[in-house]
Amino acid sequence: MSATYLGMPSFPEAAGEALHNVTLRANLRHATHTIRDKRARAVAELADWAQLREAGKQIKNRTLRYLDRYLEQLETAVTEAGGTVHWAADAEEANRIVADLVKATGEREVVKVKSMATQEIGLNEALEAEGISAYETDLAELIVQLGDDRPSHILVPAIHRNRGEIRDIFAEEMGSWGRPAPAGLSDSPTELAEAARLHLREKFLRAKVGISGANFMVAETGTLVVFESEGNGRMCLTLPETLISVVGIEKVVPSWRDLEVFLQTLPRSSTAERMNPYTSMWTGTADTDGPRTFHLVLLDNGRTDALADEVGRQALRCIRCSACLNVCPVYERAGGHAYGSVYPGPIGAILSPQLRGIQSEIDASLPYASSLCGACYEVCPVAIDIPEVLVHLREKVADQGGRGHRLEKAAIKAAGWVLDHPAALAAGERAASRTRKLHPTRLPGTGAWTAARELPELPAESFRDWWKKNRT
Repeated sequence: MSATYLGMPSFPEAAGEALHNVTLRANLRHATHTIRDKRARAVAELADWAQLREAGKQIKNRTLRYLDRYLEQLETAVTEAGGTVHWAADAEEANRIVADLVKATGEREVVKVKSMATQEIGLNEALEAEGISAYETDLAELIVQLGDDRPSHILVPAIHRNRGEIRDIFAEEMGSWGRPAPAGLSDSPTELAEAARLHLREKFLRAKVGISGANFMVAETGTLVVFESEGNGRMCLTLPETLISVVGIEKVVPSWRDLEVFLQTLPRSSTAERMNPYTSMWTGTADTDGPRTFHLVLLDNGRTDALADEVGRQALRCIRCSACLNVCPVYERAGGHAYGSVYPGPIGAILSPQLRGIQSEIDASLPYASSLCGACYEVCPVAIDIPEVLVHLREKVADQGGRGHRLEKAAIKAAGWVLDHPAALAAGERAASRTRKLHPTRLPGTGAWTAARELPELPAESFRDWWKKNRT
């Protein structure tokens, strides 16, 4: 028995609430099973998938080993191409840089490409505090924003919503953000997509400032790469006069040849497509095409701390495909909000505690938000051994102390003494068997562990006694 949850109730409490939401569980079950089945078929088409997976792992490992060198190379290339590079140590500095850049243009509205990094630092809220409105243009992010909600999935942020809920959000909220939804809007995917297109088109044509993240940055040329499926990203990256990209420092790759590997693995592992529908690449600025001003904000925000951990640093290999979420039995039942982070699921359980530290209750509980079944490792296109990192982080949390861990250590110490003394173990077994009718179904003080479990019924005699009777 483990008393771990007694000291760290944050994830279990949040997950417990989600388990009572029947609609949420149905939405998650349908969506994750559909995505993972399609992904499995797409990956099976490639005979060299295992080799591509290993190549992606090695490229990322080499990049992380010489990260300082490649970041300096990237800065030089971006600057030579006409861009400006800014370095942000944390979320506060990154938000301040972006807000100042937007205000310098005189604009009070920006359009955004879907970006995990900007969600991580709370950029929308920071811009709002400065009187700047940020409009999400990814369909799922638009749903989340209009619904005053939070993302719950890396690839499909509104995975916890069904079509009926989306229709209601569009009908009730679109008008207060811009063009209202058409009258009599149904929950047909075609009508919902058309309502979003009409709502966003005016924002694309009016916006002077665009904000993006990037899936990859190529150090040798200073090129940034964005993968997306709707075309909204292409609009944000090309129409505004000023483009600001906020990107985690781990997203750099050394060369175009390295990028080739991820052009094959990311689409199949995320959206189960052979090719990404829209792959946008830009290098600095040009007088005849795209934004006239480009700023790249390189974000640390805990990444160098993770890099210093020889076991935990492999989380920085993540290419945000979300495959691990779609196979995780814990995520499927608890949903993304229970993780208390923009990074949910197995990857969030190892990435968030490293970026934010394990001092808070939620971050200390995340490494335990797993059954350690290993399915996440099997599907990861860059071979991140998530179970290994989870156990590593659990050890750190345990070393940090806390009531639950003190009880666990005391229980293990007592068990160790009993197992070292066979006579005491035999006496305990006989006493437990003879009093089995008096045993409760749940042990006092272990509610977090036994709330969903009952103690197994003890047999009438111990194996030791049975052996003595039946074997010589």
